[in-house]
Amino acid sequence: MKLLFIGDVVGSPGRRGLARTMPTLRDRFEPGLIVINGENSAGGMGITEKTAGELFEIGADVITLGNHTYRHREVYEYLDRAERVIRPANYRRGNPGKGMVVVGKDDFMVAVLNLSGTVGLRAARSPFDEAESRLTELEGQADAIVVDFHAEVTSEKVALGWYLDGRVAAVLGTHTHVPTADGRVLPGGTAFISDVGMTGARDSVLGVRKEPAIERMRTDMPVRFETATEDVWVMGAAVEINSAGLADSIEPFLVPAAA
Repeated sequence: MKLLFIGDVVGSPGRRGLARTMPTLRDRFEPGLIVINGENSAGGMGITEKTAGELFEIGADVITLGNHTYRHREVYEYLDRAERVIRPANYRRGNPGKGMVVVGKDDFMVAVLNLSGTVGLRAARSPFDEAESRLTELEGQADAIVVDFHAEVTSEKVALGWYLDGRVAAVLGTHTHVPTADGRVLPGGTAFISDVGMTGARDSVLGVRKEPAIERMRTDMPVRFETATEDVWVMGAAVEINSAGLADSIEPFLVPAAA
């Protein structure tokens, strides 16, 4: 089965660019499962029911989130009832939403697990401990497990990849919006990449307009950020998952959004 994983979609430019590009990606990869990180889909920070609906219309089977999950208070109730929108599982258990979902594709059951790093980000529990607990919970329920690891530093991402090698199909890093060049299948059969990048404007600073971002860094004064709109690219990775629930290949991609 081919997994198509799309990196952090940033605002309406990212959503529009992905919508235009998805037919080409479908032709190229012929995915059986599409997972999209949507934690920046609403105005560049967070998600709403509306933007989630757009991502599902584009083709998402599962939407993952991250540190901006709770940016918009009106989404809390939606997170509790949405079946295929998940937030980091190592957030507090009483927080809105769920951290994992199992979906069936062509009689093949795939669990998608969302985790947050704890180096430079806040979470209630260690991603390593949470992964261990969730893998135990999933025994007998899933043929393969895919992890979206939303984390700040590459060392924590690489460490989790090695920790889960041979036990999950893929550990795919998100959050930094900058694609890394370390995509590979680890010796135990787990596809890994530190960060798949973002789906948004490259004429930007991580998806926001350059000028206010530079002003903020130069002056240390409060500045209102705005989502950038120019030179939108779609970034992600395609993973071939075999019948044993491990990866045969990973193909990271960066493509300009279709005109």
